[in-house]
Amino acid sequence: MNQLIKTVSGITLAVTLSSCTMLGPDFFRPKTTLPENYQQADATTLAEIPDQWWTLYQDPQLNALVEKTLKNNSDIKIAVARIEEADAQMREVGAAILPTVSLGGNATRNQVTETGIFPVFGPNPRNSYNLSLSSSVEIDFWGKLRRTKEAARANYLATQYAKETVQLSTASLVVTSYLNIRSLDSQLRNVKESLSFSEESLALAKRREEGGIVSILDVQQASLVRDNLLLQEQELIRTRKLTEHVLNLLTLEELEVTKGELASLPMPPTPPVGLPSALLENRPDVRQAEQTLIAANANIGVAKAALYPSISLTGAYGGESIELGDVLKSASRVWSLGLGLNLPIFNGGALSSRVDQASAREKQALQTYIGTVATAFKEVNDALVNLRQYKAIEAIADSKKVTTQAMLEVAQNRYKAGYSGYLDVLEAQRSHIDATQGFVQSRQNTLTATVDLFKTLGGGWQQRVESEKVVKK
Repeated sequence: MNQLIKTVSGITLAVTLSSCTMLGPDFFRPKTTLPENYQQADATTLAEIPDQWWTLYQDPQLNALVEKTLKNNSDIKIAVARIEEADAQMREVGAAILPTVSLGGNATRNQVTETGIFPVFGPNPRNSYNLSLSSSVEIDFWGKLRRTKEAARANYLATQYAKETVQLSTASLVVTSYLNIRSLDSQLRNVKESLSFSEESLALAKRREEGGIVSILDVQQASLVRDNLLLQEQELIRTRKLTEHVLNLLTLEELEVTKGELASLPMPPTPPVGLPSALLENRPDVRQAEQTLIAANANIGVAKAALYPSISLTGAYGGESIELGDVLKSASRVWSLGLGLNLPIFNGGALSSRVDQASAREKQALQTYIGTVATAFKEVNDALVNLRQYKAIEAIADSKKVTTQAMLEVAQNRYKAGYSGYLDVLEAQRSHIDATQGFVQSRQNTLTATVDLFKTLGGGWQQRVESEKVVKK
């Protein structure tokens, strides 16, 4: 027994010393050649944007829609299930580092020949009982198990960031769809106001035609304007219903969005714009690409470790007896301790080709990471340009709406006074309708640009606790 303890102690020491060996390259975040600042950044920025960035639009109905989507959406639930799968895989890989212990036992009854060359001692047939604890562990000399665990942990984190990407995209789609409905509501209100005005114009044209002041052509032109507005109204109603269906699909609930005005939604503050390193800390797709690269890098070490001998330690301790009641007695004790060695000698280059495959996959993951960072940087600059230019376009559209309103009033007064024909009123009315709807669409574009900017910056912008710290190494 003392010899057994000495042997186990020696092997344990060897395992401890060998644990310092780690084949394969260690991971370092690749350097990118991106500019230090966003080219399109405004000078004025805020310190923080909350994670629930959609609350900045100050609309309770919108907040409820996003919350329902994050709770019910099928794509998000699929992403959560993938996290659970990756977590189970990570725990399975971690268990491989620890020794396995199992309890075994058997009972047999057998008879041996009595006419053989060896005499038979004891009863024949006879019973045999065995009860033992067995254990085995692979000695991680080359870091194969640790590299495997490193890759599994990175894959687990990648699934977490994939879920965050789905959540961010889904929330952005909800907000964009909601803004579209609010824009349609505002356009419908404008159309109804124009319909009211066109009905008045049609009635005036009929009275003037009956009085012989104008021809029937004025009546027909006024009627045509009214009918065009009625068609536009029906098309807006149809589009609104289809957009509601999009929200039903995202939330997995049958709902109706109450009517509201686009103008009631405030312009949210511009998110802060920082360095590319700050972008890396917020964009979940960039984090996912980085974790995928970490996993690919670790798998190189796993493939290299397969070229070296694997050593395992096995042991068993228990009792064996021909009588069941004697199995636990000291005289029935049996034990064994052994070392296993598996050294690849010739495999036709299969193992080395796996190293090459792992290296090639790491190169692919590296370029994917670099491309993801570059794309993210471009998307932020694009979003900043869109937001700035849409704000300028909205200001012009507002001025155009005011101008066409004044023109319409002048044209209508001149027509009533008999100084101009109905064509002037018709042209002024068309210009005002287009300008009014154009302003609403410009406002929608500006608000949608803020959604795109929040999305490209990774959602909320504030000091976060890295989710990797939650995962035990």
